[in-house]
Amino acid sequence: MDKLIITAALTGAEVSREQQAALPITPEEIGIAAAECAAAGASIVHVHARWPDGTPTQDKEIYRQIMDEVSQRCDVIVQISTGGAVGMSAHERLAPVALRPEMATLSMGSVNFGGDVFYNHPSDIDAFAREMQLQGVKPELEIFDSGMLATAKRWLDKGALASPAHFDLVMGVPGGMVGTPQALMYMLSELPPDATWTVAGIGAAQLPLTTMAILLGGHVRVGFEDNIYYRKGELAVSNAQLVARIVRIANELDRPVATPQEARQILNLAAR
Repeated sequence: MDKLIITAALTGAEVSREQQAALPITPEEIGIAAAECAAAGASIVHVHARWPDGTPTQDKEIYRQIMDEVSQRCDVIVQISTGGAVGMSAHERLAPVALRPEMATLSMGSVNFGGDVFYNHPSDIDAFAREMQLQGVKPELEIFDSGMLATAKRWLDKGALASPAHFDLVMGVPGGMVGTPQALMYMLSELPPDATWTVAGIGAAQLPLTTMAILLGGHVRVGFEDNIYYRKGELAVSNAQLVARIVRIANELDRPVATPQEARQILNLAAR
């Protein structure tokens, strides 16, 4: 069993300061949060960019500032979002891939996302995959429902995506796959045999599903993008607090936590 890769999803596009006062928004705040999470045990930080007023953006220069702020403070894999925010164009969402981060997300289909629709046309998926390959960026295939997993396998079969692929099973989004142990076991049964995988449980699904992932040999994602609470009714004080809890659970279960360099080896990231 590989060492455990912990991803910290620091900000997202939906959470506001009104909901979570500790949400990092500016590049400097995101850099500080990334360093705190790296010190706690995270080897990947998943980042969304915001304007100073908190509005989500895919502006390449804001992402450049974020990547600089993170690299000045810690050695961690920066994984940028190409999901952006609901309603952004595919061209807008793809722009920061030109910065050549080590990883970027690649959503494998459309999904009802609460009261919105997160739209990913097959031609856009193709364009995103080609650009990531061109820039030497490792895609993390974002799977919100079982149909997206079937799509990813078709793309792998036709050579549009490289194997072994890395999947992020995002579970518990209203409109997507439910965040239950039974649903996770089904999704795992459908993964390609050479795949690596992370689970991102939304809200109350985060702790049980990440604990299952530790036991089953997968990897985990925690952080304010997916869950702002430490326990029911108690807001987390930082992203790092959520990372530290996973490290404690992994230690109790005798699953060593990967360093960023070990995570790069597990994920077959290209040398820079």
